[in-house]
Amino acid sequence: MGPHVKHLPAEERRAATVETVVELAAEQNPSEITTSAIAKRMGLTQGALFRHFPNKDAILGAVMEWVAERLLSRVDRAVETVESPVDALQAMFLAHVGFVAEHPGVPRMLFGELQRSGDTAPKRMVQTLINRYGQRVERLIEAGKASGELDLDLDSSAAVSLFIGTIQGLVMQSLLAGDVGKMTRDAPRVFTIYRRGIGG
Repeated sequence: MGPHVKHLPAEERRAATVETVVELAAEQNPSEITTSAIAKRMGLTQGALFRHFPNKDAILGAVMEWVAERLLSRVDRAVETVESPVDALQAMFLAHVGFVAEHPGVPRMLFGELQRSGDTAPKRMVQTLINRYGQRVERLIEAGKASGELDLDLDSSAAVSLFIGTIQGLVMQSLLAGDVGKMTRDAPRVFTIYRRGIGG
């Protein structure tokens, strides 16, 4: 970001704040990101930041909204022209991994929010995102069963959990290895195994 942020209109300032938090989360523990660090990165005072967000939770809520909107939009675009439900699952899988590779701070923030004790607005937003995402995967699995690509006896709920869990595993291994590119390199081969597992 930088000093030019000082002169942005309110909505653009809010968007710039969100992007700054996502950048910072890729560099440090998200739970340790302070409003002071956000303001400093943007070349603002904390007071200027609080004119757009009442508190840190409001900033985190805006970040979760940004993540949900961008991720769901990315996977929806990836599948919209793919006719085969199983091929659409692959397109969704690779689009999701691509999104995370571009924004490595995002999974760190999502995992962090889910680990927070108590019921917070950002945590509820993460849970809602996972539910909405899971519904998209389930629709494709059901379409695959209806088209004959997948066995009618396939446990759809378990297939959804495995799909999401497989992506989470790829992400965690890449973060642990300190190599974000690892997830994009491994994703096609890993999806091939998932595809065999669900009978596609």
